[in-house]
Amino acid sequence: MATSGTTVAVVGAGLIGRAWAITFARAGCIVRLWDPDPQAAPRAGDFVRTVAEDLAASDLLGGLSVDAVLAALRPVQTLEEALDSVAWVQECGPEKIAVKRETFARLDALAAPEAILASSSSALLPSAIAGGLAGAHRCVVAHPINPPYLVPAVELVPSAATSLDTMRRGEAFLKAIGQVPLVMAREIDGFIMNRLQGALLEEAFRLVAGGYASPQDVDRGIADGLALRWSFIGPFETIDLNAPGGVADYVARYQPLYAGLFEQMRERVDWAGPVLDTVVSARRAALAESELAERQVWRDRRLMALRAHKRNADEDIGR
Repeated sequence: MATSGTTVAVVGAGLIGRAWAITFARAGCIVRLWDPDPQAAPRAGDFVRTVAEDLAASDLLGGLSVDAVLAALRPVQTLEEALDSVAWVQECGPEKIAVKRETFARLDALAAPEAILASSSSALLPSAIAGGLAGAHRCVVAHPINPPYLVPAVELVPSAATSLDTMRRGEAFLKAIGQVPLVMAREIDGFIMNRLQGALLEEAFRLVAGGYASPQDVDRGIADGLALRWSFIGPFETIDLNAPGGVADYVARYQPLYAGLFEQMRERVDWAGPVLDTVVSARRAALAESELAERQVWRDRRLMALRAHKRNADEDIGR
């Protein structure tokens, strides 16, 4: 599916909406940007320019210039104008079910029948967002791992009413704009990413609360340990390559170890309990609260360098 010249609508010009706008524009789409605040969409240009300049420095604009990306953004004043004849609608409003349901009712009434209506929701199920709508068959959650212009994975989540055609077209579109769709067979709380991240965070808090390891060493264990492999292969491929006979051999060797660990993992630690003081103290000793914004810029630039490296490694070594 070609995307050059495809018109999409981004509904909501906050942090996620602006990030999606960059992602779509970089892929050659024309992006209509609308927000209930009439000043929000026009202001998005300043943010997009700053990010696009950093992306250009890492050769991550897909061959486009910064000016070309900015020219693809079309702030509009009405939702009707935003939705006129678009192929894809990316809703990026507040994470409140009443707001989502009201917004999707309007989108379903105004968008062309063939347009896919996608929510960026990180936690609300598509059945709750679009349940009862006449166009529920064309509604999905397309949850990005923020920011989508640096982290390509997007969870594509159907409700029971979502059609197979919508899922196929949605997958094809996300691939065409350079993202990596994680196509779920059905909805579940937390989708894929939050469930995996949640399991890791639970154990991280448990290790610190029990006095087994410091927050700093838990962080380094991921950044300088597991994440090095996980940045280009996932957990199943990791264990497939970590035993001579592949994944079945790994399971035969190590499942008893993990079964025993699981029994120790059943007790939940309250993240907001005493352990929080330990984690906050460690983080503020490493980074003052006043330096968070600067560190976020550093993080994104490191992500840009990693994304550029992964692209080059894919070309030179293979995926």
